Amino acid sequence: QVQLVESGGGSVQAGGSLRLSCVVSGITASSLRMGWFRQAPGKEREGVASITSSDGALYADSAKGRFTISQDNAKRTLYLQMNSLKPEDTARYLCAAAVAYSSTLEPRWYTYWGQGTQVTVSS
Repeated sequence: QVQLVESGGGSVQAGGSLRLSCVVSGITASSLRMGWFRQAPGKEREGVASITSSDGALYADSAKGRFTISQDNAKRTLYLQMNSLKPEDTARYLCAAAVAYSSTLEPRWYTYWGQGTQVTVSS
């Protein structure tokens, strides 16, 4: 059974930092596409960052220069370091995975999803 479990969300003030983690289990593949997405109430789910071992990292314009996606394959954990947080970053952040070789920020190209972790940034 595939499981993705996120943690690390919370409430911070604008300018603060958070590091999200996503532990992946139940997937065995030569290459995994991993991604972070976010969804605010009343808005569509949007891609924040994506990474594969062969394709490197891909970021949404809103995340470039502030967020860093990384993975620890030994721990089967995906991370999202978020710095200089803004109120508009407030959303539920979800981890996603697919068996693939290229990165993408399109939600439709991901097969497995976690439940998400809430991030709230106050001004």
